[in-house]
This record gives sequence, structure tokens and C-alpha cells, in this order.
Amino acid sequence: MDDPVQGDQLKSIVERIERLEEEKKTIADDIKEVYAEAKGNGYDVKVLRKVVALRKRDLDERKEEEAILDLYLQAVGETA
Repeated sequence: MDDPVQGDQLKSIVERIERLEEEKKTIADDIKEVYAEAKGNGYDVKVLRKVVALRKRDLDERKEEEAILDLYLQAVGETA
């Protein structure tokens, strides 16, 4: 065998992953609270989620996708 499992190193990695998973859960809960606050203030959460998702994407990529969507809608007789 080349290199036996390094117990301390492996334990450290597992513990770091566990801490990060807990932080991820906390952040997810915080995000849910913000969406609930937005809903309580009268915002449409479904649309708000789309806005957040769109802002993550590249502007040129979004424009290209929107242009194709418009083309497809026109092709099937829908107006955009």
C-alpha cells in the first residue's frame, strides 16, 4: 500500500465539512426569512426568486435566451 489513511487529517476534513454544512443550513434559513419578510411586505416571492436567479447570470446570455424565447413565442402565435 502506498499511503494509509491519515486519521487526523481525514477527521479534520470531515469536521470542516460538517461545520460548512451547518453554516449552509443557517444561511438557507436566513434566506427563507428574508423571502418571508418580502412576502409580508407585499412582494411576489416567485418573481423575486426569478429576479435573484437572473441577476446571477451573464447579461449577454440572458439577452440571447430572451431573444430565442421571443422568437419561439412568435412562431407559435403568442405575443411577448
